[in-house]
Amino acid sequence: MDESLTLGARFGPRMLSFAAGLGMVVTSAITVNHFYAANYPESIYEGSVCDISAFFNCDSSAFSVFAHIGGVPIGYFGMVVGALVMLGVLFPSSQFERTNKTLALVNVIGVVALFLLAVFYLRSVCLYCAGFYLFSIFSFVLFATYGIDKERTNLVARYSSPSVMHLGTYGIFTLAGALGFAQFTEAKQAAQSGGVAASIVKEFYELPTVANPSFVSPFWTARATENFEDAPIRVIEYADLLCPDCLYLAQQLDTLKQEFAGKINIAFQHFPLEAKCNEVVEKDLHPGACDIHYIAAHDANKFLQIHDEVFANFREAKANPEWRSELATRYGVEDALSDAATKDLVHRIINTGMEYERTSERYTHGIRSTPTMIINNRMIIGTLPYEQLKAIFQALVDEAKTGGERFIENWVRDGR
Repeated sequence: MDESLTLGARFGPRMLSFAAGLGMVVTSAITVNHFYAANYPESIYEGSVCDISAFFNCDSSAFSVFAHIGGVPIGYFGMVVGALVMLGVLFPSSQFERTNKTLALVNVIGVVALFLLAVFYLRSVCLYCAGFYLFSIFSFVLFATYGIDKERTNLVARYSSPSVMHLGTYGIFTLAGALGFAQFTEAKQAAQSGGVAASIVKEFYELPTVANPSFVSPFWTARATENFEDAPIRVIEYADLLCPDCLYLAQQLDTLKQEFAGKINIAFQHFPLEAKCNEVVEKDLHPGACDIHYIAAHDANKFLQIHDEVFANFREAKANPEWRSELATRYGVEDALSDAATKDLVHRIINTGMEYERTSERYTHGIRSTPTMIINNRMIIGTLPYEQLKAIFQALVDEAKTGGERFIENWVRDGR
């Protein structure tokens, strides 16, 4: 038999194939780890933030409907494909290589589809995923260049001669692993409202207290009392209307505002991550963010409607300047982009971020990423899942009802 990618004396291509498979396994494992860290954090310090780039953002992928299939992280299947490529190098056979060659084609088609979904639907790409895409394409090129049956002119015959026995074996082991991951995901979900929630509440009360900003935004998304300080739950929400993590937080808060109606005040502190109006940003992480915040802030009576519409049409708002212009027209706030008073108000709110202790030597502001919440004078950087925020809010309501220094110990012990 002629030499091929894994058969014969071609040491270089074989090692390159092994390296490609290893790269696929490593990058996939990182995406799986990030999926669980983003969706089911076990610490209050693991929240997700828009802190690096709006386009290269792994949280958008981790929170999307494409991140898992029935609770199985999509990265698991990448780990399987990468492992098979490595095993094909270590234990070469014609059947093994033909099967892996078929899978390489299927995998690269899937990679292209996921990339297109990320770019045109999510409008962001995860760097970890991008690493997997590159290793997958490299592996496919190796199979196409050196793989078995490369001399066949019929493309279908060249890539569709897998071993049924190998495919069946792969399928059984892949299914078994998928079931294990699905059960693990269920356990992680259950833990969010159990022991993890109690731990999160304890960590919340151990956070150092901070003052509210000197100027609390007049733009509230939830109001239980006229005076901000009078509600049992008080949230200062530094957020960017074009931040995908802020969208995720807004979705959690929408549900919690209903469950804790009459008990929660939420002040929306404008913090667009665009250098045009925010000096903490070195580059324009979210182009158009300043303008859409001016639009939202121009008329306080229309703020909540605009806030909700932007998040309800997030992809359009983020990517389409014309949509943002039409939004201003619909609400009769076209003057927002040239109104000095509106800009001064937004800048005043942004600048309250300078009042907090710096969290990084790179930034002049204490508040330097979105979302950042100050909940009852304790700062949380990033998002938290619904179950964890609900646990914190419930503890604050219980504290307001019962008072006393030992209520938190009782709350955690009871495992609420």
